[in-house]
Formats: sequence, structure tokens, C-alpha cells
Amino acid sequence: MLAERINDLLPQTQCTKCGYEGCAPYAQAIATGQAPINRCPPGGDQGIAALAKLLKTDTLPLDETCGQHLPLQVAVIDEQYCIGCTLCIQACPVDAIVGASKLMHTVLADHCTGCDLCVAPCPVDCIEMVTVSPVRVWTSGDAHASRQRFEARNARLSRPAHEPKKQETTQQIGDAVAQALAKARARRAAAATR
Repeated sequence: MLAERINDLLPQTQCTKCGYEGCAPYAQAIATGQAPINRCPPGGDQGIAALAKLLKTDTLPLDETCGQHLPLQVAVIDEQYCIGCTLCIQACPVDAIVGASKLMHTVLADHCTGCDLCVAPCPVDCIEMVTVSPVRVWTSGDAHASRQRFEARNARLSRPAHEPKKQETTQQIGDAVAQALAKARARRAAAATR
């Protein structure tokens, strides 16, 4: 299918800068003629050239209304200001941020695609995008790994949530405590008579 071949050429950063909800929807839009090939800033001129070659069409300059092609960047969380709100975790399309509610979060730099989707939701502005050092380009291997993480995250999120445990009533808790106390008193009484 043409959309799959196009998707294979996209960088899989899932940044949404193209105006679509990820690389696969953008690939589908290109395949159906609904979107031009020049709306992917992470792919840059090389990505546009690869798409033009596949589609046997002319190359176009990057549509900079979608953003500029930048050197590979990663998110860095200033951990002293992180309040553990988890909004960045929810925004990350590839599960590159780890942490728990009300605890500090951190970015797994090797997993970060540089999409910057985590920056805007942070209520304390403690996330910054920095150029990776040493500077390197995003490779097809990076794209493949990113796509796998994106698909794994989506599969995890699409699973039905477990039903929450029913809360015990105050009466049920009181009854359980009373039973435990009765058993403990009975054990002590039995031990005292020996």
C-alpha cells in the first residue's frame, strides 16, 4: 500500500507539526493527494527528496509554516522545578518520559524523538529542548525504534482499563478490624492458659 511506503520514509517523530496526528495519518493524506510532501520539518530536505523520488514528483521547499528543520534535539527536564504533574508523560508519543504523579520526571534521551510535544503542557516551564551532543542526524534506525515505541504506547493505551476496586464502607472496615482484634485476643488468651 502506498501510504505504508510513504510512512516508512517519514521520521516517525510523531511531532504533529505537519498538521496531522502523527506520521501515519500524514502518510495517508499524502497517498490520497490531500497533503503535499513538504510538511515534515524533522524530515527536512532529505525527507522531501525521498518522498518526491517515491512518488515520482518534483521536490518542494519545506513548508516553514509547519516549522524549521533543526538539528536533532531532546527534551531535558529541570528536575528541581518538576512538580510531578504527569502532563509531559501523557503528551509524549513514544513513552520517553518516566516518573510518577507528584514525583520528579526525567527524559530517556535515547528514546526522545525531539518532537517537543511535552514542552507546552508543562505548567512550570521546566522542560527545555536542547541539541544532542555530539550533534548527529536522525537515522532510519531511530525512526524504526521510535515507531515501535509509538505503536507499543498506543497498544497499551487502547487496552481496557481495569475496573477500580470497590471502596470498602466504614462499617466493613470496622467489622474487619473487630474480627482481627477478636482473633488476636483469642490467640493471646490461648497462649496465656498454656
